[in-house]
Amino acid sequence: MAKRGRYRLPLKRRRKSLTNYYKRRKLVLSEKLRFVARKTARNIIVQIIGVRPEGDVTYVSAYSGELKKYGWKGGRKNTPSAYLVGYLAGLKALRKGIKEAILDIGLHRPTRGAKLFAATLGGIHAGLKIPIGKEVLPSEDRIKGVHIANYAKLLKEKSEESYSRQFSSYLKEGFNPEDIPTHFEEVKKNIESSFKEGK
Repeated sequence: MAKRGRYRLPLKRRRKSLTNYYKRRKLVLSEKLRFVARKTARNIIVQIIGVRPEGDVTYVSAYSGELKKYGWKGGRKNTPSAYLVGYLAGLKALRKGIKEAILDIGLHRPTRGAKLFAATLGGIHAGLKIPIGKEVLPSEDRIKGVHIANYAKLLKEKSEESYSRQFSSYLKEGFNPEDIPTHFEEVKKNIESSFKEGK
């Protein structure tokens, strides 16, 4: 009599490194809305997602491409833009009456000061209640892009050619990367005022 093999093939989304079902089960059983933060090759994306029997429901969505309408000229996937996307998503959520959520970073590795944690901090500063340890959150200087400004200054002094190549997307917008901390504050105020005006 032939014996059945004991090997069990993992589910398709797990094989493709798209879903950790053990982690997802715990999130679903909590019955709380999820603050879903993701990083792609071009964007930072934040969504507020709930679970229903028929599947996931997205209540709020924000991505770094949206920052342009608030005047953002910096990169789309750096730490300051991640924070601003989280901030934008948080304000959208509050407008819809959503006050709290639990963090879901999917299969991304939880590294201290990571961009997805910057997005989470943006959501918290917008007014959302998201449980998270303070030790993993990036510093205020990093959120404002002080590290980018310092690197740009250093690179400019060292090699104009390297500077122009590294920050070509900034320079095309007529924006000096050394000014990113000030620019960050301006864009954050633009986002905040647009919600106060009810736009």
